[in-house]
Amino acid sequence: MEYTIYAKALIEYIEKEIKGKGEEVKKAVITLLAKGHLLIEDVPGVGKTTLAKTLAHSIDCSFNRIQFTPDTLPTDIVGMSIYNMQTGKFEFCQGAIMSQIVLADEINRTSPKTQASLLEAMEERQVTVDGKTYPLKAPFMVIATQNPIDYLGTYHLPEAQLDRFFMKISMGYPSEQAEQEMVLYKMKQISQKTLAPIMDAQTVIHMQQEVEQIEINEDLIQYIIQLVTTTRNHSALVLGASPRATLALVKAAQAKAYIENREYVIPDDIIQMVEPVLSHRLVLTSEAKMNKSTAEKVLREIVGHTKVPIF
Repeated sequence: MEYTIYAKALIEYIEKEIKGKGEEVKKAVITLLAKGHLLIEDVPGVGKTTLAKTLAHSIDCSFNRIQFTPDTLPTDIVGMSIYNMQTGKFEFCQGAIMSQIVLADEINRTSPKTQASLLEAMEERQVTVDGKTYPLKAPFMVIATQNPIDYLGTYHLPEAQLDRFFMKISMGYPSEQAEQEMVLYKMKQISQKTLAPIMDAQTVIHMQQEVEQIEINEDLIQYIIQLVTTTRNHSALVLGASPRATLALVKAAQAKAYIENREYVIPDDIIQMVEPVLSHRLVLTSEAKMNKSTAEKVLREIVGHTKVPIF
């Protein structure tokens, strides 16, 4: 694992800007190394956008921010063909998605039709406009932010959209000490503009390739399948996790082991990744919601009742 040292350096770099959020930063880096997309849900002003911008800047990748509003159109995202009167031909005008790191800011403030324009890009890493396909440059990652669903002027993200997000995290408010450090840091006017990238896109690609080589025992794969299968039969859930979720949990465990400089996955890697990888893919029954249950509580129950393999 030649490039593991860069993963640790990347986490430390981002933590300089995001004070007191070490676990959230690690999960963001795990998502990047596993070739996934990240959904950050929380109230305004807790560092969602800062995390996305710092991550993009640190790996020297092209970055674009899409500010979603109710009138944002699919063509704003994927682009369109425009007729050039001088050449007499249609020319492709790139949309905002044509970057390596894309910040989909307040994604739940736009219509489901516009949200759906991200589906092909997130799954196939390409966009199709007027029958022609345009590949997206690697590494490609969508970092979407959203305010809580019950806020005014928001749309619920459809299950197909949620399932394409590798992981969902919440930033939360910082501790008093972390907030004090943040204020002092900003008062010194240290910003992203004065911090140089610590690696390039090719290094990220190498790390992603090394993550795929992390060994995971067949018993642990079966353990993951048991966890996912149980969500599909649980009495508190209308919709369980998909096969895509199974693959995501395997990749998350591999990336977790990688950032800890291990060449193999252990059960704890899987257990720690269950909630951020699976919770947003589950739909609770009406009765479970009335009993104030949550997807996280259900997952903790499933993990507690599923036998952990010993090897």
